[in-house]
Amino acid sequence: MAETGSKGKRELLLGNDAITRGIIEAGVGFASTYPGTPSSEIGNNLEKIAQKHNMYFEFSANEKVAMEAASAAAMTGVRTFVFMKHVGVNVAADPMLTLAYGGVRAGMVILTADDPTAHSSQNEQDNRNYAKLALLPMLEPSTPAEAKDMVKKGFDISEELTLPVLFRTTTRVNHARGIVTAGDIKDTPKKNKFVRDIKRFVNVPANARTNRIRLLDLNKKAAEMSEASDMNFVEGSGRIGVITAGVPYTYVKECLIGVSVLKLGFTNPLPEKKIADFMKDKEKIIVIEELEPFLEDQIFRIARQHNISVPIHGKRSGDLPTAFEYTPDTILSLRGIAKVADKKEPLARPAIELPARPPTLCAGCPHRGIFHAVRKAVGRKEVIYSSDIGCYSLGAMPPFMMADMILCMGGGIGAAGGFSEVADGQEVIAFSGDSTFFHSGITPLVSALFNGHKFTAVVLDNRATAMTGHQPHPGTGRQYGGRTTEALDIETVVKGLGVKFAETVDPYDIKATTDTIAREDFRIWTLDFVLWTLEF
Repeated sequence: MAETGSKGKRELLLGNDAITRGIIEAGVGFASTYPGTPSSEIGNNLEKIAQKHNMYFEFSANEKVAMEAASAAAMTGVRTFVFMKHVGVNVAADPMLTLAYGGVRAGMVILTADDPTAHSSQNEQDNRNYAKLALLPMLEPSTPAEAKDMVKKGFDISEELTLPVLFRTTTRVNHARGIVTAGDIKDTPKKNKFVRDIKRFVNVPANARTNRIRLLDLNKKAAEMSEASDMNFVEGSGRIGVITAGVPYTYVKECLIGVSVLKLGFTNPLPEKKIADFMKDKEKIIVIEELEPFLEDQIFRIARQHNISVPIHGKRSGDLPTAFEYTPDTILSLRGIAKVADKKEPLARPAIELPARPPTLCAGCPHRGIFHAVRKAVGRKEVIYSSDIGCYSLGAMPPFMMADMILCMGGGIGAAGGFSEVADGQEVIAFSGDSTFFHSGITPLVSALFNGHKFTAVVLDNRATAMTGHQPHPGTGRQYGGRTTEALDIETVVKGLGVKFAETVDPYDIKATTDTIAREDFRIWTLDFVLWTLEF
């Protein structure tokens, strides 16, 4: 990656590498994350290079902690970057929405990496809605090069507004490659003195009411900035107008001809006057965006408020789908686009269709051993398997078929408590991973102890946040920036909480593991295994 490239150097970079370069050029002094695809490579990069650039970086226990730590840094006056996948924002939303009230003293950018089509996620929620909910400015890049430049602008906007900025990417930005030109690296303070301001930063109800008005006023200023922003621009000409943002803009450029395009990059608040002026002389408008009709619904409102009568085509008209990410084929052939715009010739397709490759547990994975042992120990008993999201989610696949519900990280243990109280005559076994346990599995375990729920919790410990790239977590310890932290032992943690029976087993020893699981006195056990090192 171009982490030390001199100004003007051009490289072919992954989107996440380009974003890393952007935050280095912006002079970020503090960065935090909980890893999640499609954002994970940014953290992998920073783990290697942050120290070179005098940047503090941490893998936090979960996204809420990452947001809280980053908030403190930004309130102190240090440029801050916090990043996560889209479902991680659900975890971080509690502090984020109140952070908007008091705001920040130095630039803070919050990256949400959305995953249309749910390539590696349990849903494909549209996090643009968080920008409206929190009244935060939002930027959306379309390419790796734009992502690098736009994330830098996000810090400037944040400092002008004294608000964090939501930076929304999608999988096809994070994991695409494009030519990126390196810029100057900005020198900013990496440490500062925190200055107390109770009315601004202590959002008890009396202060929150005042800060709510402050936030609304800043939102009006953000709307003015959006109107003037060069990230919102018109290109092309024609009586048919296309309004688009994010990756679909690249498909519009590739597939449609003879249209005028309003490309939006500063997407909350929208540049309403610019949109109205764009629509006034058009025969029809096509709104092309992935997932929810976030832009489209606001464009209908803008047209009505400005007395503009023009047909608007998109999701509401049935011309474009709401589900899943778009591709050039979506623009070329799906549901009626031919009615409203001329298209380029479709791209040639390869003669051979590649076979699908479903996900599977890695060869030699210890999770195979535990699923086999649990199945043997359970026998013909009626059991509900309550699982989390992670590598062990693949236990839902044949031949194991050992997941009856998956909600979110920590949800397996949390839901197990509910199942244990209402499922008649069925035992409950919850599966969690080691990173997931530290992320959000401890609290539901505490709740289970407090409420006297009876179920078995299995923590599958492979000593890594494995699904997103083997990042460290509290159960692995960490060596970074001249400091070394010790790994937390899961068995010690659960016994410290008050669990009566906890035992570590080796899932490669199927008989011993099966015998342990078959015992009647268990409540939770952790799984450990030998870590193999391959030397060539």
